[in-house]
Amino acid sequence: MPQKTAWKLNTKAQLRSSWKDRKAQPKQPLSSQDRLKRLFTSLCAQIDGGYFTNAVKTCDKILRLEPSDQDAQRTKLFLLLQIEQYDEALLLIGSSQDPKAYSYERAYTLYRKQQETESRGILETLKQEKGEDDRGIVHLEAQLNYREGSYQEAFEMYNQLLDTAESNSEEHFDISTNLQASQKHLDFINTGFHHALDALPTTITSTLETAPPPVHQPSIAAAVTSASAPAEREESRIVPKKVRARRVPAGVIPGVTPPPDPERWLKKIERSTFNQGKRRKGAGGGGATQGAAVDATPTPGGAPHTSKSGGKGKKKK
Repeated sequence: MPQKTAWKLNTKAQLRSSWKDRKAQPKQPLSSQDRLKRLFTSLCAQIDGGYFTNAVKTCDKILRLEPSDQDAQRTKLFLLLQIEQYDEALLLIGSSQDPKAYSYERAYTLYRKQQETESRGILETLKQEKGEDDRGIVHLEAQLNYREGSYQEAFEMYNQLLDTAESNSEEHFDISTNLQASQKHLDFINTGFHHALDALPTTITSTLETAPPPVHQPSIAAAVTSASAPAEREESRIVPKKVRARRVPAGVIPGVTPPPDPERWLKKIERSTFNQGKRRKGAGGGGATQGAAVDATPTPGGAPHTSKSGGKGKKKK
């Protein structure tokens, strides 16, 4: 064998053996710290990209590895509020090690769930602990006042927040929008309702001014009765549908020809009319001997008619 060919074969054998050894080596599992580092990196990327639902799943993976991680719990709570999963947020707050640390988040969640009374109760407790000048508390209290119709208090609080907000920020824009809404409600309550009718067209105002007062509505039972009467009339007017001619067999007149026997598919012995109308053998005929009546009507000759008995009778001479 030439030396060059032998060298090639040896090289191929070495490559195969090294590849098999490399392939057979199992991958070493990552440590918990490395896995947490990768998960937090993915979490930051998902939040920056706006993939909040996937970010919640990543938080769950982190909490499985480290159940007491406060950053993961707070991040998951923030994400649940962003995707409006308020029931899940309340469950997360209740299952945390220190639920009082999330009192503000709980108050905000109850506010979003239309539970203003419970939210205001928690807010009053927070005001005693943190003071009335806390920015988050003032903002949430202004929103509660606006929803409950206290537009003057909401207007004053929004003015206070707007004075301390950074210009050209998202918070500044939100506060300005809420402030304008409160101002419009106040204007309508104070002076706007006086000129509300004047802003309408003349035809509508004249109709409203000349219209008679509303008539008392009838009771529910009377309304139901009156509503059911036309329905009954319509049902009585319903005309039966005509049978299509192509579906009628030849020689059959709908409404005149009697319908077919419903038992025509059964065997004759299984039908209800089997053996009806047939006379049994010997019924009422000459085969009956016991209890047979004898006709005693006299014959024209005067002698009664008697039946012949067995045997030959003697002839008279």
